[in-house]
Amino acid sequence: MGLMLRYAFQTLKARKGGFIGAFLALMCAAALVTACGILLETGLRGTIGTERYSGAPVVVGGDQNVHQTTVKHKKGKTKVKHKAKPLAERVWLPADTVDKLRSVPGARSVVPELTFPAYAVSPQGQVVPGVDGKPSYGHAWTSAALTPFKLVAGHAPSAAGDVVVDRELASRTGLKPGAKLTVQSTDAPRAYTVSGIAAPADGDLTQQTSLFFSADEATRLSGHDGQVSAIGVLPKQGVSDGQLADQVRKALSGTTAQVATGGDRGPVEFLDAAKARIKLVSMGGAIGGTSLLVAILVVVGTFALSIQQRYRELALLRAIAATPKQIRQLIGREALIVGLLAGVTGSVLGLPIAYWLHAKFVDFKAIPDTLQVTFSVFPFFAAVGAALLGAWAAARISARRTARIRPAEALAESAVERPGFAWGRTLSGILTLAGGIVLLVVLSVLDTEPASTPVTFLTVVVLAVAVSLLGPLIARVAVALLGVPLRASRVAGHLATANVRANTKRMASAITPLALLIGMACTVFFVQTTMGDAATAQARDGNKADWVVASAGPGVPEQATAALRQTPGVTAVTEVVRTSVRIGLDKYPAQGLSAQGLRETWDPDVTKGTLNGFGDGSVAVSEVAADHLGKKPGDTMKVTLGDGTVVNLKVAAVYARGLGFGDLTMSHALVARHVDNPLASSVLVRTSGDGKAGREQLQKAVGHFPGVGVLDRAQVEDLQAEVQQNNAEVNYVAMGLIIAFTAIAVVNTLAMSVSDRLREFALLRLVGTTRRQVMGMLRIEAGIVVLVAAALGTGIAYAVLTAFSIGMTGAAAPSVAPLTYLAVLGFGGVLALLATVIPGRLALTGRPADVIGARQ
Repeated sequence: MGLMLRYAFQTLKARKGGFIGAFLALMCAAALVTACGILLETGLRGTIGTERYSGAPVVVGGDQNVHQTTVKHKKGKTKVKHKAKPLAERVWLPADTVDKLRSVPGARSVVPELTFPAYAVSPQGQVVPGVDGKPSYGHAWTSAALTPFKLVAGHAPSAAGDVVVDRELASRTGLKPGAKLTVQSTDAPRAYTVSGIAAPADGDLTQQTSLFFSADEATRLSGHDGQVSAIGVLPKQGVSDGQLADQVRKALSGTTAQVATGGDRGPVEFLDAAKARIKLVSMGGAIGGTSLLVAILVVVGTFALSIQQRYRELALLRAIAATPKQIRQLIGREALIVGLLAGVTGSVLGLPIAYWLHAKFVDFKAIPDTLQVTFSVFPFFAAVGAALLGAWAAARISARRTARIRPAEALAESAVERPGFAWGRTLSGILTLAGGIVLLVVLSVLDTEPASTPVTFLTVVVLAVAVSLLGPLIARVAVALLGVPLRASRVAGHLATANVRANTKRMASAITPLALLIGMACTVFFVQTTMGDAATAQARDGNKADWVVASAGPGVPEQATAALRQTPGVTAVTEVVRTSVRIGLDKYPAQGLSAQGLRETWDPDVTKGTLNGFGDGSVAVSEVAADHLGKKPGDTMKVTLGDGTVVNLKVAAVYARGLGFGDLTMSHALVARHVDNPLASSVLVRTSGDGKAGREQLQKAVGHFPGVGVLDRAQVEDLQAEVQQNNAEVNYVAMGLIIAFTAIAVVNTLAMSVSDRLREFALLRLVGTTRRQVMGMLRIEAGIVVLVAAALGTGIAYAVLTAFSIGMTGAAAPSVAPLTYLAVLGFGGVLALLATVIPGRLALTGRPADVIGARQ
């Protein structure tokens, strides 16, 4: 054992170049595993810092989850499972909860909180965003103690027309006490007098802008009379935070209120950060899982090529009586040494990658920056373990046949690739291909994005594995098909054809990562365009409005909608507010539409039932949701709205355009009462008759509402495309790392393949082949690899995208952007050419006789 380990170290030292490829592949894999593990751990344990509630050691909030408990009886045992899923909107608490907490013996002060959208409006009529483009919220001045905010100028709001603004907003807008300020909140914009300016003791807030109103005005603007969004409890002197929290829990026993202390206060304040945890877990798991599968495929191919290049050396060992077990031990120890070095290096590199990914997700607003990166040693250990396991498994798989060859055949086989047909490998490839086809069938029946996304990328990898196993057979077929045109280049074409025909395994090892790169890149790009184009088409076809009114601020006020209805020539106005709801534990995107004139502005392509009489007790359901839930018109559906309110609605209709409009449609009046922001996200306007209203008339009707504008259908589609692009960028960044890893593997594999052919090139030079002809041969070989890989990668991507399209859109119509597709092929071709030509030129720099002598 010691002898084999020592020989393994000597081999690594002597053949550094042969192991660089395996080291790079494993290092990249370890870095991705570390980064994904850190994201996963951040999602599970990430700390969400608090700002507004930093002065309140105990905070009480509503239960932001919907719960489901199942009881199973099996073999005399009872198993109870409890599951919880987050709600989309804030769950408010009854105001009498404050009275219950005032009796807590350790409480010095009980402070109710109201939180609602509230934005300043500039004198030019522009809605002023919050700090750094973040939200702006309104509160009652009585809750300023939760931060705490202290007045730095002026006085507290004492009348309904007073407002206190935070110091950061005042410095940006030049506001001073006594100034007039228009505020756009949950109602029509209203002018207030700036009574004071306040600031936190520890510095300005960085996650939100705060405006403070009188208690009565804040209650009116919140739209939740008799409710509070949260409660802060401050302790008496000498009472610890833990003691106070226990007393509060006891006082609230039997209610659904949640008590938070320390780092648990952040999720009460930042609901989006709490929901982002789940998103990070799913993204980290998906990227990490796909990375591992890609890594295994790439590393196996790299090790196979490395061992193939060492046939002569291993054959010599077999010829001097080394046993198959010793050969396996040697290769296994080499792999473990490389895996350990690559795992440690990659795990260190994974940390900055994780921070970079986190920063990009924050930039794209996929997660808020209040969710801080959190990690332990486990992602690093997992990365090192994955590198060791991957290296060992790849080496054992690749060395299986090498260790079994008979000594008498060893030296002959080391010089020339063994002729014949590898039936075992071919059978494995056929079985893997069959598995890929099964996954394609499964993918074609998955009609929800969370279910289809992981299967999509798993299918790409499985089909790439099939390509890898069937590579030699594919290479033979490719040479047979391309043989005639290749002969047009007499010397270079003849040499390239002969080389590929004699070394099909080498060509297969070069084709696999390039085909995977093209297939994965096309899938990543065109999954987004397929979904986006289908949703846009459905929204476009279902929008019967002539104009769409939208806002650059928090939304379109109800008063603006009323003004539109009174405009001559307007025949129908439909308000739209968006949310998501739960049915059981399943989440569905939903919208609320005003019933008046609904059929004139909106056509969801109703396939069952009718929208006649649609009202507060009605719900229309997409075909996908109706199929999942087993519902039809006339059935009753129990829906948990965004704020946790449970309602029973009657299914009025089933519609086909679910991608464009969401899975559930309810009345605007119902949904607006149960969302954080009741303002309409858009308003659909239909005009007709001789006095048909145009843009100027509509804009005049809503002109005094800040940020509200009139858009035509083309502008609406442009905005939708921009939103879809922003959402897609998250996936591009996440999966782009895997594509980059695969690109490194392509360069790695091709460079290894070329650099090991020094002896072959020297022999060609000695028999009269010129340097130019050898380079021509290499370029033709690279062209063959690119053509075959492009065909296979395109075929894999098209098959996967078609199955995805069938499942998600109901039609076998994947959306492919021609320029993007050509860019992917061009990128793959350039990589292959550079990874072949540059090592080839370096390999031809020495004198042929010297090279032959050095390699004897």
